[in-house]
Amino acid sequence: MTQMPDTAMVLAAGLGTRMRPLTDETPKPLIKVGGKALIDYALERFAGAGVKRAVVNVHHLAEQIEAHMANVSGLDFVVSDERGERLETGGGLKKARRHFGDNPIFCTNTDAIMIDGAGDEACAALAQVWEDARMDALLLLVPIGNTSGYDGKGDFDCAKDGRIALRSGETAPFVFTGLQIISPALIDKGPDGAFSTRMLWDEAAAHGRLYGVIYDGEWLHVGDPAGLEAAEKRLRDGVVSTAG
Repeated sequence: MTQMPDTAMVLAAGLGTRMRPLTDETPKPLIKVGGKALIDYALERFAGAGVKRAVVNVHHLAEQIEAHMANVSGLDFVVSDERGERLETGGGLKKARRHFGDNPIFCTNTDAIMIDGAGDEACAALAQVWEDARMDALLLLVPIGNTSGYDGKGDFDCAKDGRIALRSGETAPFVFTGLQIISPALIDKGPDGAFSTRMLWDEAAAHGRLYGVIYDGEWLHVGDPAGLEAAEKRLRDGVVSTAG
């Protein structure tokens, strides 16, 4: 890719059920970690990478997220309103599709904080590898050993050529960070209504167009109160971090 995507989708419409009771009155993207709302880690990373516009979908306690976005600078914002129906990750992308244009976009959730390692910054790591001619989706992956607050068995296997496949065995070495570059043409293939982004990944993989990049930083998963506590502890150790 010759330039950074200028548009990003931020998935902020989840219920945050695993974070209850904190999310009974506060939407998960606004839960504070290290004194900063989760969504702000992602937004600041995108702004720093040169992204111009963020499309943010809302559902649970949507008014709070809209009010928060009104006070954030550095990006132009578009709200994709999902108050009437929960659309899941893929459905949220499909509903917001009209805001993307035809160039690849970043997409992220707000469930994690990333601490860059010695290599490329997370957005740059993806942008430098992306190739329109052979990719429909490019996911940022992290080795399980570089995670905090994660108790799963891994998400993806990765081949030497960068193609990835969802875990087929008991475990897989890499975890999806939540950050990816995705082609709007792939989003167009999804149905209307609620569906998971996994449907789009399956479509890309079926044509050999699903790829991954291995991130050399740390991934602090903030999926539940234990993950929140672990992330708070990690940040108290004196690390200045940004997220995607």
